Amino acid sequence: MPEILKETVWYPSLEEINKAHTSLATIIEPTPLVKSISLSEQYGANIFLKREDLQLVRSYKIRGAYNKISSLSGEVLKKGIVCASAGNHAQGVAFSAAHIKTKAIIFMPETTPKQKVRQVRMFGKEYVEVILIGDTFDHAYDAALEKSKNEGMAFIHPFDDEKIIEGQATVGYEILQQAKCQFDCLIMPIGGGGLAAGVGSYFKTISPNTKLLGVEPEGAPAMKESIAKGQLVKLGKMETFVDGAAVKQVGKLTFNICKEFIDEIRLVPEGLICTTILKRYNEDAMVVEPAGAMSIAALELMKDEIKGKNICCIVSGSNNDITRTEEIKERSLIYEGLKHYFIVRFPQRAGALGEFVNNILQPGDDITLFEYSKKHNREKGPALIGIELSNKNNFNQLIRNLEERGFEYEYINNKPNLFQYLV
Repeated sequence: MPEILKETVWYPSLEEINKAHTSLATIIEPTPLVKSISLSEQYGANIFLKREDLQLVRSYKIRGAYNKISSLSGEVLKKGIVCASAGNHAQGVAFSAAHIKTKAIIFMPETTPKQKVRQVRMFGKEYVEVILIGDTFDHAYDAALEKSKNEGMAFIHPFDDEKIIEGQATVGYEILQQAKCQFDCLIMPIGGGGLAAGVGSYFKTISPNTKLLGVEPEGAPAMKESIAKGQLVKLGKMETFVDGAAVKQVGKLTFNICKEFIDEIRLVPEGLICTTILKRYNEDAMVVEPAGAMSIAALELMKDEIKGKNICCIVSGSNNDITRTEEIKERSLIYEGLKHYFIVRFPQRAGALGEFVNNILQPGDDITLFEYSKKHNREKGPALIGIELSNKNNFNQLIRNLEERGFEYEYINNKPNLFQYLV
């Protein structure tokens, strides 16, 4: 037992993890552990990817779901099961329910990408009923708990359950079985904490010298804040873009394990995650969802620390909806400093727009949004303008040009409420 472990903290035993691995071998194949040539060259390190995005249901979640459901008695399964999920856990539960042939009711937020909802119904077939409710995972979670209580159905928690954590720990089992080197650092995404708790405890037992880094979305830092305060914290406001990792509160079990085993937690900006999604698609033909891209995105935050080291990133899922591509591109451009929005007050005289285009913008810059309504009784009219720069360094010159030419403007990228209302 590692010295840092407290006696009161439960964590999955090697025996239970081995049993989970044996059970899962009946329905899934190990996912590849591959060295990324492009990422290794970019960061001057040996970057390996554990490709859980190639899993049967396109995420690691099936591991915990099947390990839990298959452990239930026949009497319990006769009553059916219920769960709440933003998508990936739901697919694991749906597949497992259909495989075991038990009824499942799955509650999902109404904001869940349609692609994930379709996948759940496809995997679950006639055994699964999907109910969309609320705006966040927590709304779905509360509804699922009520259903479980009222109808006596077993609740399959997405992360805070011993069997779930043991199932997720098999990702770590596979990594160490497949690895041909000693990893200096393992990067794991954290949502509710099931993966990090399971894999983290396994690594600290078998590979104690590997640094364990957990990564969360910048807009949903539930585990980081909880560990910082030494107790479970429920977030007030939360950014839901990284739907597979956005929870207001992590689990009690996962919190206790992660605070003991995870060496550090870093927050990854949503914009950087979007940039990572686009780059991996363009450079490696990888299709990853926002939560699945977090561990790779974290490399950019660590580029000065990882040179020459052996790094493993768990790519946790690829359930991305193609209809989100424009939003992903927009968030990436804003994060990279290439997309800017202004409210500009144009003098109401002929040639004002031409002056703006010819003298304010620089070669290669482009107007991507222009909304303008002329007010006849006013000398000036406001316009909402979106500008995509060819180079982020053009921004300062753009501002100087606006001011030197006497254009009144208001920059709204840094005003989230006004930005969301107008853009």
